[in-house]
Amino acid sequence: MDVLSDLLHRARARNAQIRQLIQRPPWSMTFADAPPLTVVATLGGHASVRLDDDPQAAPVRLAAGDIALISGTNRYTIADAPDTPPQVVIRGGRKHVIDSGTAARQNLAPRTFGDGLPGATTLLRGAYELRGEVGERLLDMLPPLAVVPAGPRTRAALDLLAAEVAHDEPGQDAVLNRLLDLLLALALRAWCARPQAQPPSWYGALATPAVGEALRLLHEEPARRWTVAELATRVGQSRATFAARFTGAVGEPPLTYLTGWRMALAADLLRDTEETVAAVAREVGYEDAFAFSVAFKRARGVSPSDWRRQVRSGWRVNS
Repeated sequence: MDVLSDLLHRARARNAQIRQLIQRPPWSMTFADAPPLTVVATLGGHASVRLDDDPQAAPVRLAAGDIALISGTNRYTIADAPDTPPQVVIRGGRKHVIDSGTAARQNLAPRTFGDGLPGATTLLRGAYELRGEVGERLLDMLPPLAVVPAGPRTRAALDLLAAEVAHDEPGQDAVLNRLLDLLLALALRAWCARPQAQPPSWYGALATPAVGEALRLLHEEPARRWTVAELATRVGQSRATFAARFTGAVGEPPLTYLTGWRMALAADLLRDTEETVAAVAREVGYEDAFAFSVAFKRARGVSPSDWRRQVRSGWRVNS
């Protein structure tokens, strides 16, 4: 499994809550308590997106076919125009009407297609509840608001989504979730290829000969007792050449990268499972629980047991 696929899988970036929004001007919706990652796809019409947590950030216009990836913010507004005042606030999954007169024109039906609403904008919004350290690695790929302009590959996925939401048929939820996952992966790829993007170094290293293959091996078998020599052999390079190329492309040596990845996996296992510290240690490649505890404390500043207590008590709400 390649690195991006591994992150998407382990961060549980799937089974998103999907909602179709059909809006006729003037309209404006504020989303409070925003999830870690939101995908907004403009199926038709146009919209304006504003990050309310950052008053210095200018609103961004979405045209038909554009995709917005929103992360790292607690509150954002989507409207027909930047100066349209909010009419509805969505908080805790509930709609709170600010101006009942204008909000009455809004249609938030999750499955109703926008035929018969002249001038309406049709949006598809997917909210992803990413989890843990692995989820943070995925979010590190993005700024708070990343807009991917319409393109042939994403447009094809959007056309499939638009066709699916137009019909209420058995299995629709499963189809919509998988199509949205496809759209998310395509949008992440497209964003990272844009000149203004600053993806993490490992993403750029995926295209580097031998280094990308080594990253794939580390993610496929993180618990394996890897050595630099074995990795070099597997990718067909000398040890010295491979070590230098990996460090230059990724920004850290192979085994340092592996340790960081193991600690991220361990942190999430401690958070989400009842496995003992010794079992977690074995699952991420440490036969000795004491050696694992030392490595974990060096990476996180606390022992594995203390980490588990803190994340479960809410002390590390941003972990």
